[in-house]
Amino acid sequence: MAQRPLSRYRQKRNFDVTSEPSGAHAARGTDDRALSFVVQKHWASRLHYDFRLELDGALLSWAVPKGPSFDPSKMQMAIHVEDHPLDYASFEGTIPPRQYGAGTVIVWDRGTWQPEGDPREGMEKGKLVFRLHGEKLAGWWELVRIAKKGDKQDRWMLFKKKDAWARPVAEYDVITALPDSVVAHPLGPVEEREPRGSAAAASPGPGAIDLSAALRAALPERLEPQLATLVESAPAGEWIVETKFDGYRLMARIEHGAARLVTRGGHDWTGKMKPLAAAIESLGIGSAWLDGEIVVLGAHGVPDFNALQNAIDNARSEAIEYFVFDLPFHDGNDLRKVPLASRRALLASLLASRASERVRLSQAFPATPAQMLEAARQMQLEGIVVKRPDAPYVSQRTETWLKIKCSLRQEFVVCGFTDRSGARGEVGSLFLGTWQHGTLTYAGNVGTGWDARTSRDLHRRLLALETKTPTLDVKSIAPGRWSRRAAGAERWVRPELVVEVSFREWTPDGHVRHAVYAGLRPDKPARDVTREQPREIGGSVAAGARVARAAAPATSSGTSVKVTNPERVIDPSTGIAKVQLVRYYESVAERMLPHLADRPVSLVRAPEGIAGELFFQRHPEKRIAGVRELDAALWPGHPALLAVDTPAAILSAAQMNTIEFHTWNATAAKIDLPDRVVFDLDPGEGVSWTHVQEAALLTRAILTELGLESWLKTSGGKGLHVVVPIAPRLHHERVKAFSAAVVRHLAKTIPERFVARSGGAHRVGKIFVDYLRNGHSHTTAAAFSARARPGLGVSMPVAWEQLMALKSGAQWSVQTAREYLSFEQHDPWAGYWTARQSLAAGMKTLGVAASAPRNVAG
Repeated sequence: MAQRPLSRYRQKRNFDVTSEPSGAHAARGTDDRALSFVVQKHWASRLHYDFRLELDGALLSWAVPKGPSFDPSKMQMAIHVEDHPLDYASFEGTIPPRQYGAGTVIVWDRGTWQPEGDPREGMEKGKLVFRLHGEKLAGWWELVRIAKKGDKQDRWMLFKKKDAWARPVAEYDVITALPDSVVAHPLGPVEEREPRGSAAAASPGPGAIDLSAALRAALPERLEPQLATLVESAPAGEWIVETKFDGYRLMARIEHGAARLVTRGGHDWTGKMKPLAAAIESLGIGSAWLDGEIVVLGAHGVPDFNALQNAIDNARSEAIEYFVFDLPFHDGNDLRKVPLASRRALLASLLASRASERVRLSQAFPATPAQMLEAARQMQLEGIVVKRPDAPYVSQRTETWLKIKCSLRQEFVVCGFTDRSGARGEVGSLFLGTWQHGTLTYAGNVGTGWDARTSRDLHRRLLALETKTPTLDVKSIAPGRWSRRAAGAERWVRPELVVEVSFREWTPDGHVRHAVYAGLRPDKPARDVTREQPREIGGSVAAGARVARAAAPATSSGTSVKVTNPERVIDPSTGIAKVQLVRYYESVAERMLPHLADRPVSLVRAPEGIAGELFFQRHPEKRIAGVRELDAALWPGHPALLAVDTPAAILSAAQMNTIEFHTWNATAAKIDLPDRVVFDLDPGEGVSWTHVQEAALLTRAILTELGLESWLKTSGGKGLHVVVPIAPRLHHERVKAFSAAVVRHLAKTIPERFVARSGGAHRVGKIFVDYLRNGHSHTTAAAFSARARPGLGVSMPVAWEQLMALKSGAQWSVQTAREYLSFEQHDPWAGYWTARQSLAAGMKTLGVAASAPRNVAG
C-alpha cells in the first residue's frame, strides 16, 4: 500500500523556523508492526488535543477541542486535519510565533491501536471503530463523520464505546486526572496498571452482550418484580453495585410504543404520571418491560421521599424521574434467563441512543460493595443494592440481589391512631404493625416526622378506614405499655394503609425505638409488610465485614473519586460545578501535598457554594475520610487539630465541599517553632495591579538586604504572597515581631505605597503587607488551594521572573490552573524545600529582640 502524501502538512510549515519534523526521512512502518497512536496536547491560540492514528506510513489527524472522554455520552467534536509524518508522534516543544499552530505541544498519550475492519474503507465511509492500548486511553472508541458535502471543515465526532473501560465523567475525567506529558511522566500501559475484568465491569465490551439465553415470547400482561434480600454487611466477590433509591418501585410495560406504569403491588399509575409515561414513550422502544424506581431529586441531588409523595399526590409529577435498572423483556424476547450484565448492557445501549432527562440508567459503580456502602453513609443515602452479574431475573425475593441499608428503615401497616391533643383533625401518633405468620403483630408507634398538613392528611385517610375493634394481635402488646401510650384514646383502622418509618433500633419485645415517620407507601400492599430480618447469605456475605474507606487512590494510577452532586454549581458567576473543583484537587493533589504535609490545616467549606454560608473548620470529623487527627496536646485547651497529608484526604475534603485549604506556619512536629514567614500583599481600594507587582519587588528587595531569599505565589485573590523559609528555632511571637518590623520599615520608607495598619480605612490607595498571619494558630491559603470567591482563583507558586507577566493574583483558576501546570515543567519552588534560613542577622538590623518570654498563644 502506498504511503499517504504529506504535501499539505509541508506546505503549512517553514522548517527553517519550526522544530517540527518534516517527515522527509520518516521510515514506513512494517506490516507486522502494531499501528501506533498518539494524542498531543497543544496549547495554540486555544487549548486542544491532536488525536493521531497511524495508517499507511502517516498519522491520520483530528483536532479535538475538549479532548477524549471515557464517558460514552460525551461525544467530542473532532476536526479532521492534514496527515502528519510518523515521527511527529514523538514531537514535544514550542512552535514559534507566526508559524502555523504556534504554541506548546506535549505528548499526552501514546500507544497502539487496532482497527475493526478495514480502516481505509472506514475513512471512506466516515466511520472508524478501533481499540486503543495507551498509557491513559484504552478500550473501544469510534470516530464518525458528521460533516456534509460542501462544509468548510471535515467534522467528525469522537466517543467512547460502551465496554469495561467506559466511565461517566462525574466519576472519572481522564483529562483532569492525568494532564501531564507521558514523555516527562511515563505511566506504562493502563491495561497493565488497571486490568478490567468483564464480570466486575458496569458494561461489557463490544460483542459481550450475550443474549443466547433469550427466548422468543409474547409480552406478558403482568410481571412481578425481582426483590432484594436485606443483609447486614457488604458482601465479598464480584457484584454490580448501585445506590438504593429513596423512592417507589415502578415497572413500565411498553407495547406498540405505548407505556403503562405499574407499581410493585400491581396498581396502574399511568394516569397519575402522564408526563413520565410520555417520556418513556418518547424513547421509541416498541415493546419491553422496564424495571426501575421513581424518585424526586432534592436540592443536593439526593432523592427526597417526601417530595416524591407530594409530586404524586398533588399531580405535580413533572419533577418525577425514572431510574431504570433492568430489562426483563424487549422486542419479543424474554430476557429473564439472560445474565444481568448483558441485560444491563442492552438497556444502556437503548437509553444512550434515546436521550431523556427523565428516564435514566441506574448507574453501576466500579467500587466494591464495602466502599460504596461507606460512600452511601457519607452521602446520607438510604443504602446500596448489589447484584450478581450472572444473575437471571426472577419474580421473587432472591439472594442474587442484596440490599444493605445505612440505617434502620422499613414499611409498617397502620393499625390505629390517636388524635393530636389540642389540634382537631390531626394525628397524634400511629400504631404500627407487621404481619408475622399470618397475624398482624404490634410493632410500636410513631408520633413525629410530619408537619400539620401531613398530619391532617393522615387523619383524613385514617377516618375512612376506622373500625371499632382492634385488627392486630393485642397479645403482642407488652403488659402495661398500652395504657401509657393510648390511655383509652386509641382509634382502630382496617390494616390497609402502609407507611415508611426510620428508627434507631428494635427493642427486645419487637417494637421500634425512636421512630420517625418518613412517608406513605401506596405502592406496597399491606399484606406484604413483614419485619425485615437481615440475613447472612451462604457465606457470600462476610459477617462484620470491615467497611473500606471510600477514597481515591493516587491520581497517577488513573483512578478517581466518585463525585456526589457533580453538577451542583459552586460559583454562580462562572457556572463552575462541584465536579470541576474536585477534579482540580485530584489533579494537583501530589503537588499540593508537600505544602500540607504534617501541618495543622484549616478548611473553608461551602456546602451551598460560595454564594451561601461559608464556615472555617479546624478540627476533624468522621465524615471526611482520611483526614488525620493530631495530638490534642499540641494546642492545650482546644480540640484536636486536623492534618491533610494524603491524596485521599484532599479528595475526601473536596468531596465534602471544602474549597480552601489553609495551613499553619509550623509543622506538628515543632508546633511552637514556625519554619516560614509569610508576607501577604493585600491591596486596598484603588490600588492598581502594577503597584502590587512593584510592592512584591520592593518586599523581595528588603528581604534580600536582610540576607533572606524569598519565594513568590499568587494568592488566588487580589494579592500576592511572599514566603521566606526559615530554620524552626524561634517561637511564633518572635517571627511575628520580625515580620512586623519588615512591614513597618516598608511603610516608613515608602509611605505613599505601604501601610503598616490593617483595616480598610487605612488601606485606601495603599498596600497592607499582612504580617499578622505569622502569629500562633494563624493560617495562610496553601499553594494550589482554590479560593472561595467569584472565579475560584488558585494560589499558584511562580518564579520571580514571571512576576511582571502576571495579570492578577487570580491569574489561574480551577478551570485553567492544571492545564498551565501540564506545560510548565520547571518547579519554581524547587529550592524552597532545602532553604532553612536564619532570621538572626535581619532581626539585628531591624532592632528586633532575638528572644522574649515564651507566649505561644501569640
